[in-house]
Amino acid sequence: MALGSSESKSFWGIAATGGLEVYLVGGAVRDLLLGRTPTEYDYVVVGATVDEMLARGFRLVGKGFPVFLHPETQEEYALARIERKIAPGYHGFAIQADPSVTLEEDLRRRDLTINALALAPDGRLIDPYGGQADLEARVLRHVSPAFAEDPVRILRVARFAARFAELGFELDPETLALMRGMAEAGEVDALVPERVWQELVRALAEPRPSRFFEVLRDCGALARLFPEIDRLWGIPQKAEWHPEIDCGVHVMLVIDMAARLSGAPEVVFAALCHDLGKGTTPVEILPSHHGHEERGLPLVADLCNRLRAPNRFRELGHLVTAEHGLIHRVAELRPATILDLLERADALRRPERFEHLLVACEADFRGRLGYAERSYPQAEHWRALCAAAAAVDAGAIVRTTERPELIPQRIRTARLAAIHALHPAPLDPV
Repeated sequence: MALGSSESKSFWGIAATGGLEVYLVGGAVRDLLLGRTPTEYDYVVVGATVDEMLARGFRLVGKGFPVFLHPETQEEYALARIERKIAPGYHGFAIQADPSVTLEEDLRRRDLTINALALAPDGRLIDPYGGQADLEARVLRHVSPAFAEDPVRILRVARFAARFAELGFELDPETLALMRGMAEAGEVDALVPERVWQELVRALAEPRPSRFFEVLRDCGALARLFPEIDRLWGIPQKAEWHPEIDCGVHVMLVIDMAARLSGAPEVVFAALCHDLGKGTTPVEILPSHHGHEERGLPLVADLCNRLRAPNRFRELGHLVTAEHGLIHRVAELRPATILDLLERADALRRPERFEHLLVACEADFRGRLGYAERSYPQAEHWRALCAAAAAVDAGAIVRTTERPELIPQRIRTARLAAIHALHPAPLDPV
């Protein structure tokens, strides 16, 4: 381990932890070994009691097991613990946290070997389950058969696959088989919507979110958790516009492009939702998908309701699903149709959300085989059109119009004139 004892002291609050057996654990150690800066630091305390931690000024915050906040740094310190499965679902655990629990026992309950690592204050690496070797081999491997006791771990492993895909990490075949058995046994059905949503949003913020869904599909969990997405695979599209042909493959390309273009998880979520209607296209009209936007709207609503998605995700998912076809075909639209869309999108009052709509549509355009580096001039056209409509001085129209009932129509007429003056050039269809 590259960290020596003098450098390591910055990780530990000496005043509150002096005399305790404390270890930096989990993701922070993993990231340090990968040469990354950790985003958070978690610690395990071995051989201590709740009363001793409270006497040192720590604040107890854990629900069901003893987790504390450091009195100065506010970082999390947990007593070493063992978990035993006593009932179905991820709540069905009995927790043992007392001075007899060893560090190795605590690390054994963790999900992946690369997360079952600990760093001592003197810089020693504690690695009882081969996590460092798996980091070097770029393998995501479960620590023990106890992995199968917690269905959240399926989501976590899929998320780590999305995070570390760019580094070449692959899932160990035995771990994938274990996850497949868990899905077949219905373990994922016990997951509450809030926890699924939490893991989903974190996955959407990873560098390659497609890996999250691909891993879930490989183990059979995608069909149980996200059936609207799972059914897209195997649905054909016209090869002239979609060289990748398969709708599921296309959506994975789109969300990866959305992650590349935007750091906002709601943009990636909207990209994920935009073609859900293609999963319900009547067989007799395939590979055409006429009307998929309208068919997709109730599916987006069902997905958001089931996962209890926040409003900003719901709204953008609905907006991108409904409007992406028209956004792509801006050159074909009449000024009135353009203004109608700007009004439906509330673009003049909510320009940031309208920008998110344009980015998601650009991801849709470029999320096709051979299109990743192409330009998307439609977005610039829409920005110009929106700016032209926004430049109309509505206040002046209000001040110079004697009959109030005429104001809305006069503002609309002025905005239509401003849009009409731009005459967008022909663009490639999508």
